[in-house]
This record gives sequence, C-alpha cells and structure tokens, in this order.
Amino acid sequence: MIALVDCNNFYASCERLFQPRLHNKPIVVLSNNDGCVIARSDEAKELGIEMGAPSFLIESILQQHNVSVFSSNYTLYGDLSDRVMTTLSQFADQLEVYSIDEAFLNLTAFRQHNLTDYAHTIRNTVMQHTGIPVSIGIAPSKTLAKIANRLVKKRNKQLGVYCIDTMQQMEHALKNTPVKDIWGIGGQYTKLLTRHGFNTAWDVSRAPEEWVRKNMSVMGQRMYNELKGTSCIAFEDMPPKKKMVCVARGFGKVLSEKNEVMEALANFTAMVAAKLRSEQLATNTIQIFVQTNAHRSNEPQYFRSLTIHLPEATNSTNELIRYARKGLETIYRPGYNYNKTGCTAMELIPAAEVQYNIFDKENRVRNSKLMNVVDVVNRSFGKDAVRFALQGFSTRWKLRQLKLSPCYTTRIDEVLTIKI
Repeated sequence: MIALVDCNNFYASCERLFQPRLHNKPIVVLSNNDGCVIARSDEAKELGIEMGAPSFLIESILQQHNVSVFSSNYTLYGDLSDRVMTTLSQFADQLEVYSIDEAFLNLTAFRQHNLTDYAHTIRNTVMQHTGIPVSIGIAPSKTLAKIANRLVKKRNKQLGVYCIDTMQQMEHALKNTPVKDIWGIGGQYTKLLTRHGFNTAWDVSRAPEEWVRKNMSVMGQRMYNELKGTSCIAFEDMPPKKKMVCVARGFGKVLSEKNEVMEALANFTAMVAAKLRSEQLATNTIQIFVQTNAHRSNEPQYFRSLTIHLPEATNSTNELIRYARKGLETIYRPGYNYNKTGCTAMELIPAAEVQYNIFDKENRVRNSKLMNVVDVVNRSFGKDAVRFALQGFSTRWKLRQLKLSPCYTTRIDEVLTIKI
C-alpha cells in the first residue's frame, strides 16, 4: 500500500503558522514581483479568486473582503517543507519527495496495521512537529493514492484520511473522479477520452485494454493498470540528477545601466554555482540572456541570449561569473530598459568525474577550498554573507516583495520573540 501525504494549502498554511489571527481568514500568496496569485486558502477560493489571477486586476476584491496578501517567501516555505519531510521519513522505509508539499510513503511493511489509524497518527505527528495540516490518501498504487487524497480534500478535509482497501471504496473513488483529475492526464488525453465517452476514472478503468494501448501508448497502459490497483510506478528514493540548473528573474525596477544588469546577472550566476555544488555537479556550458519588458509596447524591445562553452567543467562561482561577465559584454546593448536576466548551467556532469586539460591554468585546488569556505560561511551566517565584489549591494534589481513575511525559521534576527 502507498500513501500520498499532501500539505493543505501549503503556502497559506506556512503564513498562518506564525500568525494565528489568519486562521479561517482568506489568504493569497503572490508570484515573483508580486505579479499573480500562486496560492490560495480555502476561504480565498470561496471568494472566486482564480489561480494565476493578476494581483492588480483583483485588488478591489482583495480589499473588499479583507484578504491577507503575501509575497512568496520561498526561504520559509522550503525550510518548513524540509521539516515536514523529515517527520514523514520516520513512518516508512521508503519516502519519495514528489514536490515541495507532497510525498509518497511505501506502507507495504505495515499491511498488518490498521492503515487508517496509522495515517491519523502520521497526520497528528506532522501537525504536532511542524504545525502544517496534511491530507493522506492510501491505496495500492500511486495513481489511486492521488485519487484518494483528492477525494478526502474535496469531501472531508477535516477527516484528513481516505484509505482505498476494498473494491467498493475503489469503485466509489473512481466514479467520483473526472477524467481531467487523473494523475498524468493532460488536456489532449482528456479531450480524447471524453470524446470516446470516458468521463470518469471508473469509465477509463473499464475501457478495453487494447483500445488504451492503441490510443494512449505506454503511459496510458501504465495509468490503466494503476487505476485497477496494480502498482506500475516505482519509488524514487533519490531524485534524478538535474539536467540543467537555471536562475532567471525579473527585476523589481527596469534597469538601463550595464553595471546594474551585470550585478543582477552576477548574483543569479552565483546562485547557479551554489546549486551545482550542493548537488555535487559541474557544468560544461552556461547560457545567459537579457530581455526588455514585452508588455511595454511603447518602448523599444530587445532580447538576446548567448551560449558559452567552458574550457573545463566547473562549479566555481568566480569562474562562472567571469564567463557570464564576458558574455554580457557581448550581448548588452545600451538604450534599452531591461527587466530580466538569467543564467542556465547545462551539460551537467558529476563534479567528481571532471577531466581536466593538461594546459588548464586555473588553480582548481584553491578554488575548491575557497568555494567550500564560502558555502560554510553563508550557511552559518546567512545567504550572501560572503559574496564576490561584482555581486554588489544594490537593491534596484531585486524582486518586488512588498508584502514579504519574515523568515521566522532561518534568520536569527527574524525569529519570533515573546515578552513576559
């Protein structure tokens, strides 16, 4: 049996955790630069606020209903996610972190237990340890576990647990799941299935196997078997190695000076390098770009990217910033108002497998020691406590986050204090 544990309205729950006054109040969380709605509490959903709605278009609704609005605080959300996953790891031999707020647990070893009671224990423990409410769906396959989780969140979120362990429960769950809500079914397959009269997951599970194999390829066959209770999607104990690492963001304000754009690019490149080191990877190629705001049609537009093949694979911040700087010198054009830049590391290989050229002039040993010290200091004293000069200290390029909550769990100066 497999359990899918899903945090309820995760971003909103993170904000509520440190502000109890927000319980039962509508909450929305905005995307980078406070642009669009990317998360909503149940109360906000009931107001008709749509996912992806531009914040400036719904400002009157937000004010009218006293909706609490937050800028996305990924530092806080990431830390609380780690705490949730650490707690979950105590309850199963296999844990697969599926996303920032979802994880699969392999409960095969607990078949002799009452799995519903066991799930309630998991749920209560996560709440006690982290303060984050979760819903749990249990079933013989990952796809059915997804369906069970969706069903309990739609029908009885307060109960929080739904276990599919009988044919009657499986039939009930499948009949109450539209085709579009089956895990892995996209828009095109939804149209195909509904066009042929398959409107629910139950209909799909009753379809002729030959038809599924012919019209939906291997993915469809796997989904078909999973709906019937046969587990076909293996657990991934370790996430697959990344094929690329990208950091690209819009600016809080448009920039027209090259040194300001370079400062932003240097910071994004440093983030890429730090991510590579954390994954023990190195890159053979980086790609940088700059662009203007396409929505400002009254201004001249410009977009240019450049792919840079490195002489040796590396994850050293100083090397990558140096190449990014040379690249920007090539693609930057004066006279434009830039609103975004970024750096992407491609052709990644394990750092331990880098083969160096006999004519390589870099002091790799020194660079490795330097990067290790930088990472240790920044982990201990906060992001960018140590940085390269080109990263600067300007705030013009930084994201617009006018409604950012404190990083309660990761910054000592923002930890909640109690006066007695």
